[in-house]
Amino acid sequence: MNPSFKTLPSLEELEAAAAIVYETMAPTPQYRWPLLEQRAGGEVWVKHENHAPTGAFKIRGGLVYLRALMQSEPGIEGIVTATRGNHGQSVALAARATGIPVLVIVPHNNAADKNAAMRALGAEVVEFGSDFQEAVEEAARISSSRGWHRIPTFHEKLICGVATYTLELLRAVPDLEAMYVPIGQGSGICGAIAAKNALSHKAEIIGVVSTGAPAYARSLAAGKVVSCPVTTELADGMACRTPVESALRIISDAGIRIVEVSDEQLADSIRILFATTHNVAEGAGAAATAALLADRKLKRKGARAVVLSGQNIDSAVLGRILSAR
Repeated sequence: MNPSFKTLPSLEELEAAAAIVYETMAPTPQYRWPLLEQRAGGEVWVKHENHAPTGAFKIRGGLVYLRALMQSEPGIEGIVTATRGNHGQSVALAARATGIPVLVIVPHNNAADKNAAMRALGAEVVEFGSDFQEAVEEAARISSSRGWHRIPTFHEKLICGVATYTLELLRAVPDLEAMYVPIGQGSGICGAIAAKNALSHKAEIIGVVSTGAPAYARSLAAGKVVSCPVTTELADGMACRTPVESALRIISDAGIRIVEVSDEQLADSIRILFATTHNVAEGAGAAATAALLADRKLKRKGARAVVLSGQNIDSAVLGRILSAR
């Protein structure tokens, strides 16, 4: 299972991935919310990945990856991965039925509620390092020393799984003109590109990064991988210091435009989503909405979509944001 793949999954592969996903969860809904459309000035669809069993889109990738892993390496003794929370939950839930132990490495001061959710799903959670990149390096070290399988945060099987939400959306809204997708390690937007290509859909895919984690935007502009310090306090799901080279190539080849949003814009969009849809969004989950409301380059006013990619925000953080109206 080589992460340095050269082609995106075909429609047949995406359909097979969807069949695996639907053994555990139903397709998530996409709704129009009139109050949100008033703010946005036109037709807006919200893809509710916050309605997935782990509260985030990552579960799709975990299910597809684990199925392939069980077929290719049925005798593995353990699984280790690094995460800020949603990827770890997806791995823990997908692996729970196998009985294989799961060790998740998170950076220090990771979201407490996400840590608790991973433990509730049966994972051992260990804090290491000051940011996600250091957690990744520790996961690689533990994998080598224990002989456990390390699940990366970017892989063709993860892309194949998470692409299924875009497949659902584009089929449900065939006249969609633009779709905003947050970028963390890159599986979500690469999955969106894969689904668009597989369906030959016209929708423009627009990436979203945090101004406090702009590595993908800077790398895309430079035409090579560029590392950037992570300073965002709210967008932990987008807190990428060093882009994945394969993901950067896919994004670049697709001609993706990227919008940057600040923590202030994310907090405002968390409040807006709560007020207009009564849905909770974490920082990364509100990023697409923040980009839609801030985007001045999109001239068209046809059907647009935002991915509410996750809802797993610490309750104390949510309380502070909502009370700061």
